[in-house]
Amino acid sequence: MPKSLTLIGLIFISTFTFAQKTVSLKGKVNDETTKLPIESATVYLTSVKDSSIVDYTITNKLGGFKFTIKKIDKPLYLKVSYISYNDYVKTISSLNADLDFGTIELKETVNALDEVVIKSEIPPIRIKKDTLEFNASSFKVGADANVEALLKQLPGVEISPEGKITVNGKEVNNILVNGKPFFGKDGKIATQNLPAEIIDKVQVVDTKTKSEEISGESAGSKEKTINLTIQEDKNKGFFGKIIGGYGSQERYESSLLLNYFKGERKISVLASTNNINSIGFSMNEIFDSMGGGRNNSIYVDDDTGSFGINNMSFGGGNNGITKSNMIGVNYQDKYFKKIDQSGSYYFTNTETENINRTERINLLPLGKTFTNSLASTFNTNNGHNLNLDFEVKIDSTSTIYINPTFSKTKTQNKSSRNQITTNEAFDELNSSVNDDYNENDNNTFTTNGSYSKQFNKKRRGLVINFETEIQKTDNFLNTNSETLFADATPDDIRNQNQFEKVNTKFGKLEVRFGEPITDSLRLSITSEVTFRKIDNSLNTFDFDTGSNNFDSFNGIQSNETSSKTTTFFPSTGLLINKNKTNGRINFGPEFITFDTKSNYLGVVTNRNKNYVFPRIKGYISHNIGKSKSIYSFYDYDVEVPQASQVLPVENLSNPLSTTIGNDNLRPTQKHNLYFNFNNYDYQSRSGYFIYTGLNLKKNAVVASTVFDSNFKAITTYENVDLNYSSYLGFNWDKSFKKEKRTLRFGADLSLNYNYSEGLTNAVLFQSKGLQINPRVNMSWSIDELITIAPSYRYTYFKTDYKNYIIDQANNFLHKAKLEITSYVPKHFVIGSDFNYTYNSNIAAGFKKDFYLWNVSLGYNFFKDQLLAKVKVYDLLDQNLNNTRTITPTAIVDSENTVLRRYVMFSLTYKLEKFAGKKKGDDIMILD
Repeated sequence: MPKSLTLIGLIFISTFTFAQKTVSLKGKVNDETTKLPIESATVYLTSVKDSSIVDYTITNKLGGFKFTIKKIDKPLYLKVSYISYNDYVKTISSLNADLDFGTIELKETVNALDEVVIKSEIPPIRIKKDTLEFNASSFKVGADANVEALLKQLPGVEISPEGKITVNGKEVNNILVNGKPFFGKDGKIATQNLPAEIIDKVQVVDTKTKSEEISGESAGSKEKTINLTIQEDKNKGFFGKIIGGYGSQERYESSLLLNYFKGERKISVLASTNNINSIGFSMNEIFDSMGGGRNNSIYVDDDTGSFGINNMSFGGGNNGITKSNMIGVNYQDKYFKKIDQSGSYYFTNTETENINRTERINLLPLGKTFTNSLASTFNTNNGHNLNLDFEVKIDSTSTIYINPTFSKTKTQNKSSRNQITTNEAFDELNSSVNDDYNENDNNTFTTNGSYSKQFNKKRRGLVINFETEIQKTDNFLNTNSETLFADATPDDIRNQNQFEKVNTKFGKLEVRFGEPITDSLRLSITSEVTFRKIDNSLNTFDFDTGSNNFDSFNGIQSNETSSKTTTFFPSTGLLINKNKTNGRINFGPEFITFDTKSNYLGVVTNRNKNYVFPRIKGYISHNIGKSKSIYSFYDYDVEVPQASQVLPVENLSNPLSTTIGNDNLRPTQKHNLYFNFNNYDYQSRSGYFIYTGLNLKKNAVVASTVFDSNFKAITTYENVDLNYSSYLGFNWDKSFKKEKRTLRFGADLSLNYNYSEGLTNAVLFQSKGLQINPRVNMSWSIDELITIAPSYRYTYFKTDYKNYIIDQANNFLHKAKLEITSYVPKHFVIGSDFNYTYNSNIAAGFKKDFYLWNVSLGYNFFKDQLLAKVKVYDLLDQNLNNTRTITPTAIVDSENTVLRRYVMFSLTYKLEKFAGKKKGDDIMILD
């Protein structure tokens, strides 16, 4: 009992102490004329000294507001703002006691022909239910800053060194300009190229599917969308940027982005060519397109090293030297006030050369082998990509959306490889030499569409969604190989052509009907049907010395397979849409028909299976006050095996590995669970975000591989009881701003834990992988003078094995970076990116660490329209691409060709003309 009293006393004292440090502000906002309450008016406090935001809230349905903040001993403005009303402003000398402002009445803005309209002040931050809106002019950036620089100034917005944008901890996966994609929804071209000065507002909303958007449903996504609105007087003009550069070792770069905006019509053209492993559209004022430092706002595939933007691949990335060329056009317009149309077209061309050296430790239950290889590759890729968007407003209650896309790619690859495998005594088991030439033609046509209809009864609605995909792939392979075995096993000598055709057809139709139960609760009746058909034919012809041609049909390496999967998922669900809470859950049976067929060596096999499984999916989102929110989703479904995993067809394409299907495979049951919590306090400019998730597979399909004495593999597939991956993460950031100085701190920690089961030599093994990834970063800046941004990341890998020759493997990485940008003396731009990477357990013969230092010196002249620059990539000439990868079955060390030191001289020309005003003019002429 005394302990309980002590605890209660401590809680009381803590609560009392906190209450002594805070004050409460409350009031009510009404319309001056009607006396009715105004909902969603923005109530905010700003500093009299520098207009910085102290705190904010929005009014509820009754017009009331209340928020608690720390005591402040300095003058403040209390401001109330609402669209179409005059602002209310009250000066507060200090906040040392609770304040009740009573009823604040807003006067509606008068807009008569004979009266002058006084434009009200736009609040720096405005909340419109599910939209967070920033007024761009309230946040100071440099004269030639791009949108990315503006985003970095917004409270709660963070951009990582890898280019990932988050708002209050939630990742941004969609960036729009005036509500439309700008060269794709990826948005990196928009953020790095559009000038900040043309932006009116930055709007942040939950990411919605097009179906949710046109039907008015709440977003079911955990990600965010940023919409950039253009200032009205800047929405009519012409602007762009042209860059050209040439350097040592015949390195070159050039890129162009031109934009013409006139109201709803927007036309943009971009083009690029370079041989420095770049897309060419970062338009960074420090390093242009040079990579390896701060220009990482594109995706990089960790496995292949390929890089790209807007789902377009640009070849080898940091694996090899890539020459890339690209041209694209983006178009937006609105016809007849009912049809919104946008589209884009890209042509891409890349050539990549690479030399790869790999040392692989193959893990076995009772031993291990070593495979060393050396390969050279030359890859060319040509791609066409067309994307169109049409949104038709039929009437006030119904909308149709159609998104057709077409892509055509042709890839050619030449490769030469030497490989040898030895046992633990370093006795040779097998060796191989390959010279291959491959051509791949792929044509894909997809259509996504949605129809939404709202009925007279409030919240009653019908939604129809559909997806289609038709894909045709033709693959040609000429291989000339020798595979030699150490024992009496016959050697495998090949000189052959392979012709493979894959045709895929996919369709999905979903019909949803919603019926209101209450104002905030709806019943959802849904029916979903999917169809997927894949036809595959492989024909192999050996070289015939008699005819001196590839006309000897190889039946054992030829086959035909097909699969057809249909699903029917009728479900019942509930939708909740309240002021602070929204969510959805659907559940029902899923009927699956899985038919496969093969023709191999004249034997036709048919496999027909029918399954019924329960299926459930849903999410819940809840706002806890103005700064805190939680989100969670759960999805349970079933995945059927692939045709190649169940059909009795031997795949002999690889002389060292034969695969064959298993008719007894069962479908995999998948559970996907996610949860996050975020909290951002605009008063203290600090916030944190916590997330966790689990992906679990029951009856997971895994490879079951048996190796013979030559380390030649025969693989089939089996179900194992359980495989899963889980993750937990936390990030925190805080910023301090005083006049022109800004100091930001950030820290994050991510943990990943994976459990895998598999079969090697008929022995069930287990692997448990742990990855710990802490990171800290800081930036200190003085507006338009200097920015210093150090960061450090530590990554630790550990894998524990059971029923393997080894019990454990581990590795760790250090990555440190220091970015410095200086704008002094006047007209000069100086940049330095210094990186250090250390890889602990990479094999002998691979360098463990390296430095990458890029420097740049630029000078603005001709009214800052021209920027001359000299840049040095890899100043210390130490750049490397050495990696260690730990998998459940192997430890792989790899080295690839990389760019090394070069000097580049470049010139950038910036042009702007908005509504008849050229940059540098003092007079604006309106057309």
